[in-house]
Amino acid sequence: MGYIIRQIEADDYAPIIQVVDAWWDNRPMASMLPKLFFIHFQKSSFIVEDNGERIGFLVGFRSQTYPHQAYIHFVGVDPRFRKKGIGRLLYLRFFTQMREWGCTEVHSVTAPTNDRSIAFHQSMGFTVEPGDSETNGLPVTTNYDGRGGTRVLFRKVL
Repeated sequence: MGYIIRQIEADDYAPIIQVVDAWWDNRPMASMLPKLFFIHFQKSSFIVEDNGERIGFLVGFRSQTYPHQAYIHFVGVDPRFRKKGIGRLLYLRFFTQMREWGCTEVHSVTAPTNDRSIAFHQSMGFTVEPGDSETNGLPVTTNYDGRGGTRVLFRKVL
């Protein structure tokens, strides 16, 4: 592996936003990733490069409301590089940064239909948080983002 991991920069936004929907199996995800994350959360968000090519990213942050908590907002990996440890590398780098900042837990969410994401989070030691309903045997929280979306909520103790 000759991968380089670095903090995200504002200049990474344009190249990432051009591919993010394709990286998410052509689902319209770009609207969930405004440029503000690439400007205001650089110290807690990361890019993985392979020979200068961006092949993965993670956007996350430490909670201002609950400083012991961190949140992973968005992750993308180029499909050509899946199953090569890129997501794991990004999560481990994020966990390290959050521990350095005094965080004791990390939170994340995904759609109950995103089996890959659910399996990945569980493999990284996340537990599924209780919800108000159940889908496919998993607790889910309905109307999580106020737009009718049902989500699986995850928590990992660092």
